[in-house]
Amino acid sequence: MSKSEKIKEQIGWLKLLFAILSAIVVSLVGWIATHYESGNLNVYIAFVLVIIISFSLIDINKRAYRKMDELEEL
Repeated sequence: MSKSEKIKEQIGWLKLLFAILSAIVVSLVGWIATHYESGNLNVYIAFVLVIIISFSLIDINKRAYRKMDELEEL
């Protein structure tokens, strides 16, 4: 497997992970929107998870762009 093919595969995995985590964030935000009035601990935990996963999405996005730049240099 050439280096460019390997980088393309890594970008593919990052895209998959990005899509899955994006779906989780959207689902959690929807759940929070429907349950925010209850004010129980689950709502606060979901809010913290949204923040953590959002930062993970930013990191994945940066990694993918670095891989794309690396691929461009080949």
